[in-house]
Amino acid sequence: MSFVRVESVGKTYGGAKAMSGASVLSDITLDIAEAEFVCLMGPSGSGKTTLLTVVGAINRPTSGRVLVDGIDVYALSVERRADFRAQYLGFVFQQHHLLPYLNALENVMLPLATLPLQGKAKRERAAAALDSVGLASKASRLPNELSGGEQGRLAIARAIVNEPPLLLADEPTGTLDSKTGDEIMTVFLKLNEQGQTIFMVTHNAENAALADRIVQIRDGVLAGCCSAPARPTRRIQAV
Repeated sequence: MSFVRVESVGKTYGGAKAMSGASVLSDITLDIAEAEFVCLMGPSGSGKTTLLTVVGAINRPTSGRVLVDGIDVYALSVERRADFRAQYLGFVFQQHHLLPYLNALENVMLPLATLPLQGKAKRERAAAALDSVGLASKASRLPNELSGGEQGRLAIARAIVNEPPLLLADEPTGTLDSKTGDEIMTVFLKLNEQGQTIFMVTHNAENAALADRIVQIRDGVLAGCCSAPARPTRRIQAV
């Protein structure tokens, strides 16, 4: 059974019956297994980010449905869908959206704000997430005191602090140089090897080659799917 099931999903802005509506996704069906690392590739404007936000319970499709762990995401009420996102999903974006006046530990603690945990427990969980991305020694640093790669890893720590089963990433290395991008991909590989399910949008063919599978999208339609080549060990390093 698929952990993520995208079933006949379409997305039209302006409404399904609007004459001027823009069709962004058309009859998308996609399955992602638990602990699989899938990369979504395609030209700009092909619908990559739209599909990611549909899977991420942010952007209701015009047709079709999305199931995660057997849960029909858009059958949930708005309130329950927010709870679902908090429990099941972690997001990493091209822009890290770190709060500049909070240190690294405090930034990672943000998703824990609504959980019924004591402050000490939240700090311990955030510290563990920082340690998992190699930033344990930088907990008291502000974002502007970190390198670009460290800021990216901090964003990943914040995304995984709730231990979500599914991690969604939208061009997480898009604005980074190749060395810094390698840092981020190393963290994703480490998480995936530990059982994390990852669905990532990227333009970078080298990064996509590190995934288990590459899915191609063009003009809102899945255009191909293949297993990625064997992962090159040269880019897997300690963090």
